[in-house]
Amino acid sequence: MRMNWLLPPLLLAAALSAAAQAPAGPKKIKVRLINSYGQDAGYATFKTVKKGVKVHLDLQNVRFGEHAIIIHENPVCDRPDFEGAGGHFNPSGKEHGFLNPRGHHNGDFPGGISIDEDHEGEATYVLSTISLDPNAPDSLFLHGGTSIVIHRRPDDQKTDPYGDTGNRIACGVIKP
Repeated sequence: MRMNWLLPPLLLAAALSAAAQAPAGPKKIKVRLINSYGQDAGYATFKTVKKGVKVHLDLQNVRFGEHAIIIHENPVCDRPDFEGAGGHFNPSGKEHGFLNPRGHHNGDFPGGISIDEDHEGEATYVLSTISLDPNAPDSLFLHGGTSIVIHRRPDDQKTDPYGDTGNRIACGVIKP
């Protein structure tokens, strides 16, 4: 009986080719945020980079001062309190904050955003604990998506589970 030794390598090549063509998700998305009054609050842009996901925020119509930025687990932005966004995005099961020895959540940011007297502000971060790949365990698209939330106060980076950030004042749904 003669075996075809070429068949296994051909099957492997076909499988690798199919995997390479499988959709890996968007490389960049732009998310519109609204404030608790329903006004346009600007945008958050998410872009895949070598070290994770670069997040750039360009906000407007947000209360003056320092504010926490956190990714939440549900793709819901229900005004006025945005409570439907749920808890912090945390598929790794850690505690909250970059200063917490047991933390931090996947959706935590190492800093916040400063909003000036004109109610505008910009900030950019690279997060290594999130992904835009829908097949990754830390994907922002798990369970249909997530949301990015701006909180009333800055994040203390240590208090579990929420960092003493206060009310949610702006929100944007993150979906592919």
